[in-house]
Amino acid sequence: MKLIFIHGSGGCKEAWQFQSKHFKDPLALNLPGHPDGNLCTSIAEYSAWLHSYIQEQGFKDIVLVGHSMGGAIALQYAVDYPEALKGIVTIGSGARLRIHPDVLKMFEASVAKPSLATQFSDQTYKLIAPSLVEVLQTRDQQNTPAAFLNDFKACDKFDIMEGLGKITKPLLAVVGDQDVLTPPKYSTFLVNNVEKAQQVLIPGGTHYVFAEKPNEVNQAIENFIQSL
Repeated sequence: MKLIFIHGSGGCKEAWQFQSKHFKDPLALNLPGHPDGNLCTSIAEYSAWLHSYIQEQGFKDIVLVGHSMGGAIALQYAVDYPEALKGIVTIGSGARLRIHPDVLKMFEASVAKPSLATQFSDQTYKLIAPSLVEVLQTRDQQNTPAAFLNDFKACDKFDIMEGLGKITKPLLAVVGDQDVLTPPKYSTFLVNNVEKAQQVLIPGGTHYVFAEKPNEVNQAIENFIQSL
C-alpha cells in the first residue's frame, strides 16, 4: 500500500513533516508549479497530472491523503481514476471549495505586494510549531503568491457535490472542530453522500489540523488504513 500526501493551495510537501516521519515509506509531493513546472489551473487538471505521475511510478494500492485543495484533488481522482485506489483521506476539505472574494482580492494584490500573503499565513499558521512555520513561510515565498492565487481560483471553481455518489472507495474525512475555512459541515456532507465514508473531528484543530495535532491525525489515518 502506497500512502501519498497532497498539499493544499500554494503549499508544499514539507507541510507533511509530521506525517512523513511517522508513516512507513510515504510520498509527500510538490504539485506542478510549487515551485517547479507549470501550475495547473483546475482541480481536474491537477488530478490528471497526479494520475500520470502515479502511472509512471507504477504505484498500486494507493491511499491519497489531501489537505484542502489536496483533498479536492483526491476526491476528483476517486471519481476519475478509481482503479488503483484503496481509499482516500481528506483533511479540512470538501466537495465544494468556494473562496471568499475578499481573499481572492487580497492575493491578487499580494502578487505585487508579497507581504500581504505573509500576513495571511501568520494567521493560518499560528497554532503550528514555529520551526515548521519558518519552513512553510520560506516555501510560500519560493512558490510566490501567484501560486496561491492560481490555486484559490481553481478551488473556487471546484464543485463535485453532484458526483460524490460515484465514489466507491472508502473515505476518511478529517477536520478540526475550529476550522473556519473548511468547517466541519463540509466533511459531514462528504460522509452523508459517499457510501463508505467516515468522519473524525479533532478538538482544537483549525484548517492546518494535521500540523497542529499530528498525533491525533496520524492515529486517525492509521486506523483508517488498518480498516482497508
